[in-house]
Amino acid sequence: MFKRHSLVNSRLRFLFCLLAISASVHAAEPIELVRGEAPRHPQQPQLSVDGSGGVHVVYGVHDVVCYQSSNDGGKTFSKPTELTFAHAMSLGMRRGPRIAATDKAICITAIGGKQGKGRDGDVLAMSSLDGGKTWTGPVQVNDVDDAAREGLHAMAAGPKGEICCVWLDLRNKATEIAASTSLDGGKTWSKNVLAYKSPDGSVCECCHPSVAFDERGRIYVQWRNSLGGNRDIYVTTSADGGKKFANATKLGTGTWPLKACPMDGGAIAVTGNQVSSVWRRDKSLFLVLSGKQAEQPLGVGEQPWIASTKDGPFVIWLIKRGEQAYLLTPDQKTPVPLANRAGDPVIAASPKGTGPVVVAWESRDGKNYTILCQTVSE
Repeated sequence: MFKRHSLVNSRLRFLFCLLAISASVHAAEPIELVRGEAPRHPQQPQLSVDGSGGVHVVYGVHDVVCYQSSNDGGKTFSKPTELTFAHAMSLGMRRGPRIAATDKAICITAIGGKQGKGRDGDVLAMSSLDGGKTWTGPVQVNDVDDAAREGLHAMAAGPKGEICCVWLDLRNKATEIAASTSLDGGKTWSKNVLAYKSPDGSVCECCHPSVAFDERGRIYVQWRNSLGGNRDIYVTTSADGGKKFANATKLGTGTWPLKACPMDGGAIAVTGNQVSSVWRRDKSLFLVLSGKQAEQPLGVGEQPWIASTKDGPFVIWLIKRGEQAYLLTPDQKTPVPLANRAGDPVIAASPKGTGPVVVAWESRDGKNYTILCQTVSE
């Protein structure tokens, strides 16, 4: 009898542990922001959490950029504001609009052109200084026409309201990493700067870049390189507001020999001066924290995204596009399932490292697509 009761009690303790994990991770239920049917369906959500904890979401529906916001930590959201400014907008496979929110401004970017589909394309920016009530623009970020025609870019806000945008740039035919900054919420942009050029000609041609700021205003740019037959993740930094960038550094100790593009660029995030990066190598995912060269294996997966908090990084990824999404939090050693039938998830936290941590993703059921958003930490 004693052994049987001990076994039952052990199972109950294990069940209570699982329930506690679930409660700590799933701080709220997913909220459906929008639903639509292919081919004009919502795609590619992106998130920004401002310094006050306001949540900002953007996604694309054909040639329309939709913006929604939440002032209660992601419990409720405003109705979509529709912005039409990027004809033949790049969407899908991590292409799509981007958003950065500062204490005074909201900036949305998207890549579009007259023809689209990689034949032309510019990074176009819209900005709002009244919380999204009115918008100005668009203005062109890349200063050579059609240089952003690959359709992949990233954007982040800095501690003093500065914004940096980076993209795969084709002005020199070979794929390079270009950058531009704005000091007025996205209304005007600096002269473009070459952040990185591969000695072998091109960086990885179809993997999205990432960008983040630390508390001092230092800019961190991440991308997948193509160097010596390997497709590894590299990072460069700028200590002068994006005027020039340092020599690039490879992340991790392993390498990935590959003759093709995996279309998976990983993500980088910073809280204070703690830099966190997550990326895929072959079929596995890895996490690296600043000050540590060795990578931490996370398991099998793809399309990872990361948010940084004072407690540590939150990481979300997919087993495979359209399948299970997993979430790893700073206080858990193993990931937990977050969503089924998920696509291209993103996660964001406040640059101050406190407040809500929010996830958004695509979900597909036949021809029906939804954009879902969930607060995973309050």
